[in-house]
Amino acid sequence: MLNPSALYRFETDADLTVPRPGVLVVALGAFVDAGQVQSVLAAHLLETGDPEVVASFDVDQLLDYRGRRPAMVFDTNRWVEYEDPTMLLHRLTDRDGQTYYVLTGPEPDYQWERVIEAVRELVVRLGISLVVHAHGIPMAVPHSRPVGMTAHATDPTLIGDATSPFGRVQVPGSIGALLELRLGEAGHRAVGFAVHVPHYLAGSEWAEGALAALNAVVDVTGLNLPNDDLVTRARTNQRAIAAEVETNDEARAVVAALEQQYDAFVEGRQRPSLLATEASQIPSADELGADFENFLRTVSDDDERP
Repeated sequence: MLNPSALYRFETDADLTVPRPGVLVVALGAFVDAGQVQSVLAAHLLETGDPEVVASFDVDQLLDYRGRRPAMVFDTNRWVEYEDPTMLLHRLTDRDGQTYYVLTGPEPDYQWERVIEAVRELVVRLGISLVVHAHGIPMAVPHSRPVGMTAHATDPTLIGDATSPFGRVQVPGSIGALLELRLGEAGHRAVGFAVHVPHYLAGSEWAEGALAALNAVVDVTGLNLPNDDLVTRARTNQRAIAAEVETNDEARAVVAALEQQYDAFVEGRQRPSLLATEASQIPSADELGADFENFLRTVSDDDERP
């Protein structure tokens, strides 16, 4: 492995003379981020805080530019803008003055183990006490019921008696998942939350899921993080979805079927997971997706509804 320390640099204007330990929230993508849960959460933290960049990574070594080309702007007869990708470590303080960190950027295409070792070095150098990761996964659940999530951690005490609808499964890897695994192997504490996003909303921004992720971060870290903006966005988002469902008989029937499935699970019926259904009563995920295909095109995340 190449030297992990050469992959990042501390910013010269960042004050690192006084140790400021805290929690690290990692937002480097995942194999799926349904409802844009992770990206909305990270953007909310940076927009509502006063972030200071303390370290930056050399993304030229990590990204496949031809696989996901950065956007550029052409104006009449010249190039005027380039959205250069960045991987940055931000330092913020919560409303009580407690320091915490947020690591943002695109998921690296290359050198995962080296990136993870570099992050581990930063965890040690900065005195990070806990690493947290959250993202969304699509599930056959209705938007009209409380948001569920699957919690996982290097130390079971971090998630208490949280239960999971899954058993032992194999899924595509992600930098966040591998980071949690490697940190645990090295004796560090890390926890993750997979927010259950209604699968028919997986391709849209679902602020309710991001708000649930924020609340999970607050619960596990004790940070006092602002949530007003997310609460407002979530209410607006939910009202827009509810209004569209109300005017679409087919969509309303599908949501009712999902609600029936959800309520049966909550009531303790013998179901191995939220994905298990009685085929004669509940439509399949493919059928649900087809039913919502046209309806969701009309849903706008920022629609204002009375």
